[in-house]
Amino acid sequence: MMRRALAIDETSFGNDHPNVAIRLNNLAQLFQATKRLAEAEPLMRRALAIFEASYGEKHPDVGILLNNLAQLLLATGRVAEAESLMQRLLEIFLAFTRDTGHPHPHFDDAFRNYAGLLRSMGLGEAEVATRIDGLKTAAGLARG
Repeated sequence: MMRRALAIDETSFGNDHPNVAIRLNNLAQLFQATKRLAEAEPLMRRALAIFEASYGEKHPDVGILLNNLAQLLLATGRVAEAESLMQRLLEIFLAFTRDTGHPHPHFDDAFRNYAGLLRSMGLGEAEVATRIDGLKTAAGLARG
């Protein structure tokens, strides 16, 4: 059913439309949930590329796809690559917060995911807090 919806959107909107990216992401999430990680990754990467081209690399919706891809990479043991994507995501959400005065709706979840990733790398709570505070400081936001 999801593949059919994807095919319909590709035909209706074209291969590089954001609606197609949403369908790709949804299908990738299904593959990830069913442990079909190798099938999920190219779909997530394609969805991310579409969103970056459509909205720009610093758009909050791009951040959500960065999180999804990072979680997939973490599940495949590619921690360093996942961390890089999570840092990009946090920079996007921190800029959104700084620019709008309001945290992104997924702000707290993103920081929890990043903290969990850092812990999985063997970092202690003090180092996790230091890294998160460093990102917030670099974005011009007070500690908190």
